[in-house]
Amino acid sequence: MEECSTGALVPAVKPEPKPSSIEASADPGSNDVDRPTHEKGLTEVDKDLLCPICMQLVKDAFLTACGHSFCYMCIITHLRNKSDCPCCGQFLSTNQLFPNFLLDKLLKKASARQISKSASPVEHFRQALQQGCEVSIKELDTLLTLLAEKKRKMEQEEAERNMQILLDFLNCLRKQKVEELNEVQTHLQFIKEDIGAVERRRMDLYRARDRYSVKLRMLGGDDSISGARKSWPSSIDNNTSSLSGRAGMSSWNLQSKKLDGWGLQKKDALSASDSQYMTQSGLAVARKKRVHAQFDELQECYLQKRRQMANQPYIQQERDKNVIQREGYTTGLADFQSVLTTLTRYSRMRVIAELRHGDLFHPANIVSSIEFDRDYELFATAGVSRCIKVFDFSSVVNDPADVHCPVVEMPTRSKLSCLSWNKFTKNHIASTDYEGIVTVWDVNTRQSVMEYEEHEKRAWSVDFSCTEPTRLVSGSDDCKVKVWCTRQETSVLDIDMKANICCVKYNPGSSNCIAVCFFHYQYWRKLMAPAFSAFVCGHV
Repeated sequence: MEECSTGALVPAVKPEPKPSSIEASADPGSNDVDRPTHEKGLTEVDKDLLCPICMQLVKDAFLTACGHSFCYMCIITHLRNKSDCPCCGQFLSTNQLFPNFLLDKLLKKASARQISKSASPVEHFRQALQQGCEVSIKELDTLLTLLAEKKRKMEQEEAERNMQILLDFLNCLRKQKVEELNEVQTHLQFIKEDIGAVERRRMDLYRARDRYSVKLRMLGGDDSISGARKSWPSSIDNNTSSLSGRAGMSSWNLQSKKLDGWGLQKKDALSASDSQYMTQSGLAVARKKRVHAQFDELQECYLQKRRQMANQPYIQQERDKNVIQREGYTTGLADFQSVLTTLTRYSRMRVIAELRHGDLFHPANIVSSIEFDRDYELFATAGVSRCIKVFDFSSVVNDPADVHCPVVEMPTRSKLSCLSWNKFTKNHIASTDYEGIVTVWDVNTRQSVMEYEEHEKRAWSVDFSCTEPTRLVSGSDDCKVKVWCTRQETSVLDIDMKANICCVKYNPGSSNCIAVCFFHYQYWRKLMAPAFSAFVCGHV
């Protein structure tokens, strides 16, 4: 039973319009310039040599029973889907295909002619030699001379290009190293100036210490002399020429005892000063070790502050009137000294108070967040216990009780993950819980002021803006960062982060910048470790 033909599976080909004789005579070579190489060859080949299916020169030509020729792969692919001729639509099967040897031979000759026309002169010469073309020795010598000259010229050009590349690299490297050298010289100049300023300041401190020591010695000497004058005159006035040697000996013994006692006191004072010196020496060694442990960070901090002052030499900054401006002691050096002093001032931490919520190992007593209020008088804790507890800081620190009772307690519906106290309104505190709810509480009334339920998963972090009292931001496992306003019931901005949010934080100096820390589970599955990152995103 014959199948109905619906047309060949061939791309639609529009016939190209033939140019008029006037256009052809006006621009005879325009079509050859813009036409590809294989199409240029087709101008000299009969269009009938094209396969009606792929519209290319027939490859492995096969003839159908109805008299049409196709590429073997093209007609086989067509017959897998339909059983008709792509040209005339007659019934056709694979048994009705026959190889067209004559067309193949014509196509091979046409391809050889096209290859010979498009081949390079070198290829023509090689083919001529392979075909046995006779060439005289004189002609070969001429060709070899030309080839040698051409080779030398190409090698010369290649060497010049290589030298130019090397020269460009060396110039770039020199420029980079000169910039680094200038930077190092600038840094050395900063260090030299600051060393001179610090040395002068240290000598001033030494001179001041010596002056204080002299004053203390003078005060101590006056006291000892006046005491001796009070104790000696009575014996001197009462002694006469009739004094016996024994009395004189007893007087000498009394004075020597007094002097020995003063020497013991001086020895005790020296031993105390030695122990104090040893303690101070140990602290100095510990502070130096702390500096060397973080030397790279301190170096970058110092250079950054000095560069800032060098870039702004004429800007007068407000300074404390009580601080005496020293010669050569720049503001950048003073700022770095404060950083260095703060870093090395403390060596350890000690516990001054403990706040216990019961059994430390019970899961219900886990505290996930702690937050101080605006004035640092109160602090709040929250966690798995589904309760926000507010404590008085002074009473916790000063009262040695084993159990401290909260001054305010606010129960919640779900486990809490984070707290944030409003930096302007003392009685407002925000919380996020495991259900994704962001709540703003009033500590005085112990009631919720606003509740936002737009997060679809657990909300991990919340933070009030330091510059805008009505604005807060939250982050959740739903990969969303949401910005809220306490005057609105819905979020004012959504930021899709494509990853789970661990923490969000406002810039302390701007309400338009938010730092976000997110957690990517893909890294956790591959590396068995969390991959954290942070960046700043602005909002309107």
